[in-house]
Amino acid sequence: MSNQQPEPPSEPVPTRGDLGRRATLRRQQLGLTREEVAARAAASPEYLRYVEESAAEPAIGFLLRLAGALETTVAELTGGTAELPAGFGTAAAHPEVLVLSSDECRGLLSTHGVGRVAVTVDGAPAIFPVNYTVADEVIAYRTAPDSGPAAAAGQQVALEVDHIDDAFSQGWSVLVVGPARTVTTRSECRRLDERAHTGPWTGDGRGLWIAVHPTRITGRRIRVMGARTPSTTTS
Repeated sequence: MSNQQPEPPSEPVPTRGDLGRRATLRRQQLGLTREEVAARAAASPEYLRYVEESAAEPAIGFLLRLAGALETTVAELTGGTAELPAGFGTAAAHPEVLVLSSDECRGLLSTHGVGRVAVTVDGAPAIFPVNYTVADEVIAYRTAPDSGPAAAAGQQVALEVDHIDDAFSQGWSVLVVGPARTVTTRSECRRLDERAHTGPWTGDGRGLWIAVHPTRITGRRIRVMGARTPSTTTS
């Protein structure tokens, strides 16, 4: 297989592709610069920039090198696993289960993301995905007043956030337990609106903030010896 690196076209396509978005996200997760990834993939930084920012269709040779540089698989980069549930990979040979400290759990929660909230609706347990935001000691999400996640108000709830890396059969999970309430003051709603990284993925009409006050935060990580583990700290 030739390692001759491709050259970007003289007039790059201005539309960013799914490959570029996935490659950029994975590079950022690993904390690598574009130059570092380009060196790993035996490519020029200019070509990697083209791949990240344009609708590129690289040859399989470059995709294999890029996947190796980003410590993932070609299927992950090209979206071949997009419709599959996380965790379809095979178990690693010598996994290690680590109990995370409260500070490590908070670092993984970071400031925003997608998690699942477990509530009781009409006397039965239910689980809903939510876009959450971390604001000081509160973990909050927006929803519609008549939706399932809104039923969390006035209850003890569980909010779970995780990340699975199928390429290395490792990942982590953080569980937050505590009472939930409806946010009613304009000042707190404004503060949460300012902290929110994105609106609810399910669309408009979800302006009700539900705040969870953690009384218990626990977490575990499955780590594989020799595989890179991203830092849990935030800048």
